[in-house]
Amino acid sequence: MGTPRSGVQAAVKDWAIAACVAAMLLIVGLSGNHSDTDFDLLGYALLATSGLALAASRRAPIAVLAVTGLSAVGCQAIGFDVPAVAYLVAVYAAVRAEHRMITVAASATMLVAFQLLALAFPHGRTTGEALMQARGALELAWLIAAAAAGEALRQAERRANEAERTREETARRRANEERVHIARELHDSLTHQISIIKVQAEVAVHLARRRGEQVPEALLAIQEAGREATRELRATLEALRDDGKPPSHGLDHVPELVERARATGLDATLIIDGQRHDVPAAVDRTAYRIVQESLTNIARHAAAATASIRIDYRPDTLAIQVDDDGTATPDTPPMPGVGLLGMRERVTALGGRLRAEPRSEGGFTVQAELPVGSTLPVGTTS
Repeated sequence: MGTPRSGVQAAVKDWAIAACVAAMLLIVGLSGNHSDTDFDLLGYALLATSGLALAASRRAPIAVLAVTGLSAVGCQAIGFDVPAVAYLVAVYAAVRAEHRMITVAASATMLVAFQLLALAFPHGRTTGEALMQARGALELAWLIAAAAAGEALRQAERRANEAERTREETARRRANEERVHIARELHDSLTHQISIIKVQAEVAVHLARRRGEQVPEALLAIQEAGREATRELRATLEALRDDGKPPSHGLDHVPELVERARATGLDATLIIDGQRHDVPAAVDRTAYRIVQESLTNIARHAAAATASIRIDYRPDTLAIQVDDDGTATPDTPPMPGVGLLGMRERVTALGGRLRAEPRSEGGFTVQAELPVGSTLPVGTTS
């Protein structure tokens, strides 16, 4: 699909060609000897119309073919013996646009019309001179040349499109193969280890309950984290095998993240502001990942006791803010890790903004603004 800039360039090019053809026809018309000057103004108008009509040959080739053909016939009828250059250009454009049969029929009609007009309006010429002039006005060889040029370019464009399509299909196939390979490696390397952690935690919880002992909160958190890691890994593997379709977790699952954070001992609160409305799928997934990664970083690095998650639904923006009261200070900014880098890449891909830094009162803040209206880039995924 062409970009707006390429469309503007094509339009400028079309208008430039149309203006040049119109100017050339007017110059030829002004310098010619006409048998009847009563219709000179009409003749010049027809010449200018046929030339300027070529500006629309890319968008409406059949209409331009009709306008230039009728203009050429009109010029012939009033005695303006000017070569039908505009019609030849229209023939080229119509054949290039794959309107071959219509172009052949229109051109055959034109040739017959010129002969009939030469007999009906001799303009002071003998019949033989009129017929000779009609044949010279629109040579069959020129028609064939214009049609052949249009067909040649059409075939070249078709071959170029097929080659591009083949390259895209090859790249897509290789990407699919790479996704399957990554899925296989993740399955072989991670699934077993996560399953061991999950099973060991569940066994420990089961034994503690069987003995009547109180199960430590940390052990319950490990058990739930193991289950969630298994679900996440399974969703990721399915996504990799299913043409890269992203996992389905979104804003609806944020309360589950908050509950799991509370299970680890973190006093986490969730605040939702604004009138909730549907957001694009990419924004929905990215918002979930921002909250997930922020809570993960708090659990790993912040040594925080409390955390606040605020989601604000605005007309054109979804705002997310995650604050904690951890040990970070403005004097010791943390080094950005892989998780924070991935978060920033997701937000940037959606055309949003991300701010992640220590707070002046202590702790760390993550603030993201994701566009949900017309400013969202087309075709983005997370």
